[in-house]
Order: sequence, then structure tokens, then C-alpha cells
Amino acid sequence: MLNQTEVSEFILLGLTDSQGLQHFFFVSFLLLYLTSLLGNGAIVTMVIYEPRLHTPMYFFLGNLSCLDVFFSTVTVPKMLAGFLFGHQPISFGGCLAQLHFFHFLGSAEAVLLATMAYDRYVAICNPLRYALVMSPRTCLLLAVVSWSTGFAHAMMHSLMTAQPSFCGHNHIHHFFCDIKPLLNLACSSTSLNMTLLNVVTTSIVLGPFIFIVLSYLYIISFAFQKVRFQEGRWKPFSTCASHLTVVALFYVPVLFNYTPPSSGSSPERDVQLSLMYSAVTPALNPLIYTLRNQEVRSALKKMLGRKLFPGGK
Repeated sequence: MLNQTEVSEFILLGLTDSQGLQHFFFVSFLLLYLTSLLGNGAIVTMVIYEPRLHTPMYFFLGNLSCLDVFFSTVTVPKMLAGFLFGHQPISFGGCLAQLHFFHFLGSAEAVLLATMAYDRYVAICNPLRYALVMSPRTCLLLAVVSWSTGFAHAMMHSLMTAQPSFCGHNHIHHFFCDIKPLLNLACSSTSLNMTLLNVVTTSIVLGPFIFIVLSYLYIISFAFQKVRFQEGRWKPFSTCASHLTVVALFYVPVLFNYTPPSSGSSPERDVQLSLMYSAVTPALNPLIYTLRNQEVRSALKKMLGRKLFPGGK
């Protein structure tokens, strides 16, 4: 034990060592990252400057887009550097910081998606009280709770992951510092860490997901019981389709990755699932909301019109 040296730096092995695949992945994920930055940045700008989008639904959408910009920025630039320059070194402190912000933003997004489901539930099932229930103060409070829950959850994991001893092997079989691949390198017991991962993180994932499912079950029940006409029954779901698509893209890989048994999954599968919700989903979210939402499309056309033709009316 005396001969073991504490690790001060880790090596991120990335996705592949194949030169040809590295070039292909670099171009692919660079395009996805740029799409995420431009698309989500455009939505945040529209929500801020377009008066028609100053509603609870778009306030939460702006928060989601802001989260997606930061979420993809935590991991994708380091991954892109790995495609260009090979295995990426990262300090112990840098590794913990990346882990913290990844779980901070990811957990906040999980809770925010549940908040957006609640907003749709109130809008469809209790429209006369919608403005009262979803007041600006309530919306701000729900957004603060989403971000704060993510921060507290990530802080717990950051502090706990710093406790085990890391010595000897320092190669992380991943493209960023996540909890499970990092704990695999520990020389001391990580049973408490894995318990927290299985219990607390599973609760952070499953709790909001169950709330979303119950919200939409109630919306479906309301539509079939209260709405008389066949065409009118499906009208409420036109505002929910985008949200449900985003929920599926985010939650399906997250549920597979972080629900027990967390210790029995393969590293390769974990990497593939992490790619889905950290790089692909943030790029698809603005496209989903833009393509399926008339108000967002109109606001985007108006904003582009002002930029391209500043002298026009």
C-alpha cells in the first residue's frame, strides 16, 4: 500500500482509436454541437425578445434550451478534442468539475421536464385557472426548484466521488468523467457511492418520469371524458407532442443508464447511451419544438426577418 501513488490526472480514452472513425465522428458531433448551440440559442433569444412567447410554456422551454446549451458544452468539446489529438488528459479536479456540471444540468433537465408536464396538465385540464396557477412567481419558483435540485444532487455526487482513493490505473473508458467509470478506478471501497447512485440518482430519474406519465394519463382521461367530439379529443395533444418526444429522447437512455443494477451494465453500452442524451438530444430538441410548433416557427421567421432585412416592416 505504501508503494501506491495517488492519481492526480486521468486519461479519457474516448469513443474509438480508429483514425478513420475519429474523423467521421469529429465532423458528425461537431455538426450536432453547432446545431445545439445555434438552435437552443435561437430559442432562448426568441423567448426573451418575442412578446408572444412570454407565457409559462415558453418560459420553461427557454430554460430547457439554456440547460441543453450548457449540458452539451460540458462533454462535447473535450470529446471533439479527443478525436483530433487522441486520448485526452484531465486533472483530478477537472474530472470532478466535469462530473458535477454534467449531473447538475442533467438532473435539472429531468426535473424541468416534469415541470413542463405539469404546465401542460394545468393548461389542458384546468384552463380557466391556468393564469392564476401558473403565475410568473410560480413559474420562477418551479424553475429555481429544478435548477436547485440538480445542483444539490450533483454536489452530493461530487463530494462523495472525491472520497475514495485513486491509485495506479488512470485510464477512463469513456469520453467524459462519469461516476461509474471513475469509481471503477478506485482502490478503496465504493459501496456507499454505488448505493447513492442506485437510490438517490434513481429517485431523481424515476420520480419526475413517473410524474410525467401520471400527468399525461390524467390528460388522456380528461380528453376522453370531457371532450365530446372526436376531433376535439386530439386537439389538446397538439401542444404536448413536442414535449412527449423530448421526454422520450431524454428519459429512455437515462433510465437504461442510471436505474439499477448500475453495476452490471457494460461500459460500451453506457458510452452509447451517454452519447444519446449528452450530444444528440440537445441538438434535436430545438428542431422538434421548431418543426412542430407554429408559434415558435412564426417567431423564428420574424426574428430572422429583422436580422436579414433590418429596414423592412
